[in-house]
Amino acid sequence: MTEVLKDRVAVVTGAGQGIGRSIAERFAKEGAHVAVVDINEELTNETTKIITDAGGSAIAVVCDVSSREAVNAAAAKTVEQFGPISILVSNAGVTRPAMLWKMTDEQFDLVHDVHVKGSFYWLQAVTPAMREARAGNIIFTTSGAGLIGSVGQINYSVAKAGLLGMTRSAARELAPYNIVVNAVAPAAATPMTETIRTDERFKEKYLEGIPMNRWAEPDEIAGTYVYLAGPDCSYLTGQCLSVDGGRTMVR
Repeated sequence: MTEVLKDRVAVVTGAGQGIGRSIAERFAKEGAHVAVVDINEELTNETTKIITDAGGSAIAVVCDVSSREAVNAAAAKTVEQFGPISILVSNAGVTRPAMLWKMTDEQFDLVHDVHVKGSFYWLQAVTPAMREARAGNIIFTTSGAGLIGSVGQINYSVAKAGLLGMTRSAARELAPYNIVVNAVAPAAATPMTETIRTDERFKEKYLEGIPMNRWAEPDEIAGTYVYLAGPDCSYLTGQCLSVDGGRTMVR
């Protein structure tokens, strides 16, 4: 089988578990050298070991994406180990749910800082080399919450909607350099969405809104990222692909 990402250097943030881990594993299977980036050192090392034990190429990079200094250091470590970064998957995320009248500044700011600032810091860290190479693939993980809203998560919905704006603006700015920028809005398939999938107060109602009427597995979503990072995505930019069982289909 052809390794569609052979010898590409990829950064995957939030790769310690869930969708991020599946993306990192798939990228490595497709021949990429993967920087496994996560704030949790134990999970970062777990993902990296899974990849290297399977014969893939990966390094563990512990990083708080809400810190510009940490992001720049993580990018530098990746370049030192593997060379220029040609693929960025900005996937790190966090939730702090609360109804809007109860939400604190701290809850709002943390979610914004991780999702929006963290993605912007990584965008700025990787684009100079991509512009020089006149090639690159950038993928942001957004959410159905950014497309249609979410009760009790106005901070998360605002942040994910912001990533859609970042995707489209970056796609326009970077198109002259042959850099494609896209987003994925995945289904609830991660530990971060455990409450939605297991709590009796939420899971039945949420499932009713999914035409396929089942939960996704992270591995079902990772393939979309491989496509958006690969050569078949050379003329697709500024788009958001919703991999959610039909939940947010146009209707």
